[in-house]
Amino acid sequence: MDFFSNCYQDGTRADAYATLEFKNTYHLAYRDLPEILRQHVQGTKAVDFGCGTGRSTRFLRQFGFDAIGVDISEDMLRKAREIDPQGDYRLIPGDDLSSLDQGAFDLVLSMFTFDNIAGRKTETKKRIFRDLSSLLKPTGRIVHVVSRPEIYTHEWASFSTRDFPQNRSARSGDTVRIIVLDHADRRPVEDILWTHESYVEVFREAALQQLSKYEPLAGDDDAYNWVSEREIAPWAIYVLAKDELTRS
Repeated sequence: MDFFSNCYQDGTRADAYATLEFKNTYHLAYRDLPEILRQHVQGTKAVDFGCGTGRSTRFLRQFGFDAIGVDISEDMLRKAREIDPQGDYRLIPGDDLSSLDQGAFDLVLSMFTFDNIAGRKTETKKRIFRDLSSLLKPTGRIVHVVSRPEIYTHEWASFSTRDFPQNRSARSGDTVRIIVLDHADRRPVEDILWTHESYVEVFREAALQQLSKYEPLAGDDDAYNWVSEREIAPWAIYVLAKDELTRS
């Protein structure tokens, strides 16, 4: 069964993705994370789920986390190890997280990973969230960063969607297209749109509590050439915990 739809299973795409930094629209996904992690996470043992070329894994290590990066793409992990030979990057074929220690982690970080998980129904995402939850200590947290639906219908410092007017009629589970402007590969990326309401349903069915939700906007101190980022938040950042009944 094809649980993941990953457009980054491509060597050329991986090489381009490896050049991405923490600037422009991406800056807003990372800018507030150190404070969010400080407020919500106890301990330093982390899994970066869907680590790609290791940008977010290295980000976690910069802030004191002992982070393992996991991904389904061998091409992405190849670049991660090339950039960061000392890092711990592991292949997880399909969605199999069984090789990781269960109940051992303080944090699971998921940066944009669920934008690439296919399926109109909640079952696949629910099962993956349950598997991620099983990695956590009782006090552990999932920090889940995803694209808001609005990212696919506006122009941004890092992205363009003007060539894809069909995105405007997309609903949860539909494929949407976007072009990344921050690297040289201008082939459209195919993501899977998922609304806040659909995520709330998945969290409930996966026995997860939403502790907080953040929607970062650009500010005057962010020195980039913003397009829509001051008025419309491109990203949603969810902080999730195990439901009280699942912690014992």
